[in-house]
Amino acid sequence: MKTFFLFTIISIAKIFFPGQDDSLIDWNVNIKLVWDDFKKEADPNSPNAALTSSMIKYDFAYNSDGGLKFHIHCQFDKNKSWGRVKTDYILSHEQGHFDIAEICARKLNKSFKEYTPTPNIKKEISKIYFGIIEEFQTMQDQYDAETNNSINHPKQEEWLKRISGQLKEMEAYANYK
Repeated sequence: MKTFFLFTIISIAKIFFPGQDDSLIDWNVNIKLVWDDFKKEADPNSPNAALTSSMIKYDFAYNSDGGLKFHIHCQFDKNKSWGRVKTDYILSHEQGHFDIAEICARKLNKSFKEYTPTPNIKKEISKIYFGIIEEFQTMQDQYDAETNNSINHPKQEEWLKRISGQLKEMEAYANYK
């Protein structure tokens, strides 16, 4: 009986930096970000009003008898996120970034559930993950570009509706913990 484990770099980092977990907030439908969650000092060289650091990480185990088991985490990093212009409007834009991460975490869950293990499981799971991470980054960049970092109010409203719709579309894949 073979067992394979793969941890993302971030999961491995927990072993070496155990105190770091206090800075991470799991995405939760009932809890929205507040400005007190943004702990990092604002970047004086950035023209942005705020910055949200969110991540998607996973670990998995495969056992030919028990199948594929995985855990996914969508998290906000307080110590890497900052705000210079702390208004409700800017906070809703930043929540949008975190919600995009959740959409992609759900897509990862869907992809993992649809995956049929093969002898190349490590490589294939990694390929699935990095494909979703590429989509995650593209969506984040598109969000900022189209909303002009929230300055374009009509586009910002349009994006928030799109994000909300995608969260609802992927609701069946929300339970990935």
